[in-house]
Amino acid sequence: MSEPWLYPTILLCIYGFFCSHRPLEPFLIPFLMGPDKNLTETETLKDNPSSSGLLEVFKMLWSDFLQCYSSSTLLAWSVWWALSTCGYLQVINYAQALWEKILPSNEFEIYNGYVETISTLLGAFAAFVVSFVKVPWAVWGEFALCIFSVVIAVCVYLMDTIRNIWVCYTSYMLFRATYMLLITIATYQIAANLSMKRYALVFGVNTFIALLLQTLLTVIVVDSAGLGLDIFLQFLIYASYFAVIAVVFFIAWLYKLLKRRGAEGQSELPSRENIPKS
Repeated sequence: MSEPWLYPTILLCIYGFFCSHRPLEPFLIPFLMGPDKNLTETETLKDNPSSSGLLEVFKMLWSDFLQCYSSSTLLAWSVWWALSTCGYLQVINYAQALWEKILPSNEFEIYNGYVETISTLLGAFAAFVVSFVKVPWAVWGEFALCIFSVVIAVCVYLMDTIRNIWVCYTSYMLFRATYMLLITIATYQIAANLSMKRYALVFGVNTFIALLLQTLLTVIVVDSAGLGLDIFLQFLIYASYFAVIAVVFFIAWLYKLLKRRGAEGQSELPSRENIPKS
């Protein structure tokens, strides 16, 4: 059983850290003083005993939050960003532990460092190449997210089930290259649907949700306080996690496709009614 002082101590440490470092200040202050909110530096920074100034700030942020995520395109790419970044961080954090189980470093020569380097270069190359690909992402975005999420899920599944180090290395490199390709597209699509002054808000929220999900996944799957699963079961769960993401975006693509066809059918009805009868 945990000590009664543990949780209050953790909360006080977190509070002290954020009070000291103020991680949002470099983004929040310019945002509030920009042309959209038009607050002065004194209004932004001054202490208000009644807390009305702080309340106004939160109201502004909440209003901008709702306005940003009311765009279905931005919402779709942001959801993929948060969900996939969570899974990506889990895989790269525990890939070395998986490789160690498959091929112990104290018994065999390993190439983990080379694999990390090559996968990073492949990801950078994929991110560069995608800038030359012309795809109507507004039409095929959800379907592309579904297909590439399936690729990522298959890569993680192969790393888990085929207990061969070379299969693991190859799958890992393809996994990272695919993720970096998609995250580049997602970054562009999100930025294209935003004004520059809202970049910090949206990217900050997306990253925060991704890290929050990763923390929950770590506590549930990895930590001894949760399930405390072995490394192979962990990677099976990560593969299933990406498969669920693929299913979600396949359903979203089908819904969008049916909705578009329904709208096209409705637009054709008036034109048919105007055709003169013989």
